[in-house]
Amino acid sequence: MDISSSIDHLLTIKPPVGRNMPVSRLVEIALTRQEGVLSDTGALCCTTGNYTGRSPKDRFIVDEASIHNQIAWGNVNKPISPETFEHLLKRALAYLETKEYFVFDGQAGADDKYSLPIRVINEYAWHNIFVHQLFIRPTAEQLEDHRPEFTVICTPGLTADPQKDGTNSEAYIILSLEKKVIILGGTEYAGEMKKSIFSILNYLMPLREVLPMHCSANVGVKGDVALFFGLSGTGKTTLSADPERNLIGDDEHGWSGNGVFNFEGGCYAKCIDLSQKQEPQIWNAIRFGTVIENVVLDKDLRIPNYCDSSLTENTRAGYPVNYIDNALIPGMAGHPRVVIFLTADAFGVLPPISKLTKEQAMYHFLSGYTSKLAGTERGVTEPQTTFSTCFGEPFLPLSPAVYAKMLGKRIDEHNSQVYLVNTGWSGGPYGVGKRMNLSYTRALITAALNGELEQVTYHPDPVFGILIPEMVTGVPVDILTPRNTWEDTEAYDRTAYALAESFQQNFAKFNDLTLEIRSAGPNINRSVCI
Repeated sequence: MDISSSIDHLLTIKPPVGRNMPVSRLVEIALTRQEGVLSDTGALCCTTGNYTGRSPKDRFIVDEASIHNQIAWGNVNKPISPETFEHLLKRALAYLETKEYFVFDGQAGADDKYSLPIRVINEYAWHNIFVHQLFIRPTAEQLEDHRPEFTVICTPGLTADPQKDGTNSEAYIILSLEKKVIILGGTEYAGEMKKSIFSILNYLMPLREVLPMHCSANVGVKGDVALFFGLSGTGKTTLSADPERNLIGDDEHGWSGNGVFNFEGGCYAKCIDLSQKQEPQIWNAIRFGTVIENVVLDKDLRIPNYCDSSLTENTRAGYPVNYIDNALIPGMAGHPRVVIFLTADAFGVLPPISKLTKEQAMYHFLSGYTSKLAGTERGVTEPQTTFSTCFGEPFLPLSPAVYAKMLGKRIDEHNSQVYLVNTGWSGGPYGVGKRMNLSYTRALITAALNGELEQVTYHPDPVFGILIPEMVTGVPVDILTPRNTWEDTEAYDRTAYALAESFQQNFAKFNDLTLEIRSAGPNINRSVCI
């Protein structure tokens, strides 16, 4: 099957409703089709049906000879045959011949030296708005010469039959790295399009000596760049949206020999419990041109209720990055001086901030630790450890060691300072202690960014070996060492020991790393006696 010719054939015999249509026109079409409704601020509010988040069990990579030996096959990167892929692609193209559809041509990557030209074909108008806002929009001149290297075909209305189509369910997300096509079907969740392209970049960028990263980034007035890695709920978006610094991007970046650049042209912020006071930049970005997913509106006033999680905890807003007043356009800056790993430790064990050696940075990068809180999922009654390799495990086609070694090399080359920041609990675990005061967290990050933490003295944590500062401006000394905040220090010791064991058990799966990196994690033998 000549896939490129087949796609061109579709575009010829059944041209799209429009290519790179203005958002205003797409909003009109979406409203006419009843794909969504407008909020009181003009944002388009849509629901995504049964799928209110990514569907990792339905994601596959086509097992093609040219890439077979490069992919880290397993639970994340599940193989599917070329025959199954071509069968589903034929179904998608035939399906689109019966539909009105939309095309967006743009790129991923703000640095033209490394950018990836993409094409997205959408069944839904609101999905086309989403990709228009989330990816980088070309100029009229660029659009004339646009030649997509990867094409995304998104047909939410075309479900699969697992028995006939070789999928796990009615939904499917299939990436062909050889044919350079991604097909999505059976799910209306818009984030699948964004993350599929991110997966492609995680494959392509290391081949070009660029480290792809699942992180936010900002830059100060002196050109000092900071990266913020962290899983959902750790504060990655909130803490990088700093009015005193320019936002490079909120989620996906590359670190090349020239510096850091945003992969995207937009932001995809979580909305649950969104506060105008705490997150004014995100709050103000939710206006006409923004798409909000699964946010409950007041039926009469159309005012969003960001505290209502009846549809999902994973409510989202997608908007162009220039909706943030201090966004850096284009999203390119120099090499990071500071790298911050965020974790929300619900066990109250990790310090509010600690400094990491290069080896410790690689260890914690590979671990990607945070906690899942009680009540976030059915059956979860106590905090649970959560590890996501490189803070982005679902999107890594290559061996994790590839990304970790690149990070270590970049840290060495640019003398980047790496800190682990705990935005979770202090004084005890969830239910006993208290969530870390946000003002203290901001003060700790400010101290890291302004160089203060490069001047203070440190002492090692007895269990984790990470370096704890003796003092930080604006932060009470007694909270810096977590054991000192617990009334029951023996309970702290037991909890710290248990978390250290979880780290070790998770890290046992990495067998292609140096002894220095494998030894940089918690050492049970140096922990306090219990």
